Amino acid sequence: MSDTQRLLKEGLSDAVGFVGGALAAFWIARALGFDLFAEGYGNGSIGAIVAVGLGGGVGLQIARRWRAAKD
Repeated sequence: MSDTQRLLKEGLSDAVGFVGGALAAFWIARALGFDLFAEGYGNGSIGAIVAVGLGGGVGLQIARRWRAAKD
């Protein structure tokens, strides 16, 4: 596999993992009553922001482990 193909695979899998994890966390937080788009920075909004950040990080790590297992 050329360097270009390897880097493309790495970048795309990282992006899909991050966005997928962030979206999953967004919907879970929303189901639990946290509103990311609430007016101001209340507890519910901060909780949703933290959940989306953590979800994106977890999704990224899952994508990287998946890619390492495939290589």
